[in-house]
This record gives sequence, C-alpha cells and structure tokens, in this order.
Amino acid sequence: QVHLVESGGGLVQTGGSLTLSCAASGGTFNRYNMGWFRQAPGKEREFVAAMRWSIENTYYANSVKGRFTISRDNAKNSVYLQMNSLKPEDTAVYYCAASRWVVTGTQYEYWGQGTQVTVSS
Repeated sequence: QVHLVESGGGLVQTGGSLTLSCAASGGTFNRYNMGWFRQAPGKEREFVAAMRWSIENTYYANSVKGRFTISRDNAKNSVYLQMNSLKPEDTAVYYCAASRWVVTGTQYEYWGQGTQVTVSS
C-alpha cells in the first residue's frame, strides 16, 4: 500500500509559478511510475504529467508542455511538479498518483488527497 501526500498548492497570479510536491510512503518508491493529474470544477480528471520509475521518460499533456516540469527524487521518495507561466485555466485540484504499470492513463493504483491550485486573472 502506497500513501501519497501532496503539498505546495495555493493562490497565484497569472504568469506566476508554483511547485507541487508529493511525498510517498509504504512502498518501493523507485519501482513506481508517478503521475500528476488535475480536476477542475465540473470537469473530469485529466492527465498532466508523468515519469517512469526508471526516470528515462517524461510525458506531458499538450496543454502544459513547455510550462510544467515533472521530476522525482527516489532517495527522498518524492515527486515534484514545477509549474511556470500559470494560466487561469490551470486552476484545479492537483493529484499525485503512483502505479506499477500505468504511465499516462488514469488507472493509477494509488492517489493522494489532492492540493488546490488557483490562478487568478
């Protein structure tokens, strides 16, 4: 059982930056693919970014490519999402997720509780 806790959300102005963190416990972190997802009010949860356990590949949604960067520190059992040039449409609850097999799909086995990101215009 993997337990995930996100932090770092908050209120930021358009064009600003935030870094989300996700701390994992309870599993062999360096064997899990890690992903970030988000869900805006009235919308379905959507993929944002992911990184394989081997750190060889990263994946991004087109809407965040070039603005967001996913990274992980296996020694600290943590994954991060650096978000730059934020836009109001980035406003959502952001979730961290872990999976042994899935990378860009939504069928991750483990999810955090989410952290709110609000971008004001």
